[in-house]
Amino acid sequence: MHWLFLLMAIGSMVMAMRTTSMALMVALMLASLGLFVAWIVGWYGRRVGDSGRDPSAMIDPSELRRLREVAEARRNAAPSASEPPSAT
Repeated sequence: MHWLFLLMAIGSMVMAMRTTSMALMVALMLASLGLFVAWIVGWYGRRVGDSGRDPSAMIDPSELRRLREVAEARRNAAPSASEPPSAT
């Protein structure tokens, strides 16, 4: 619900524009700046968090070793295109 920070920031900026007190205006503008920063951090955190990998899809070391062995076996079994065919 990081969008609430944006609403509060806009609200404090509107209040700062309408006040006649200089001290209150400065305080509201600083609050608005802080709320905008909080909104940006929350928005960025949400975007990065959504694009993260699913930890259950990670490969454990034993599965990775098995996949490497399978790939090596396929490489060894397939005739290489750079070698000329044997003349027997």
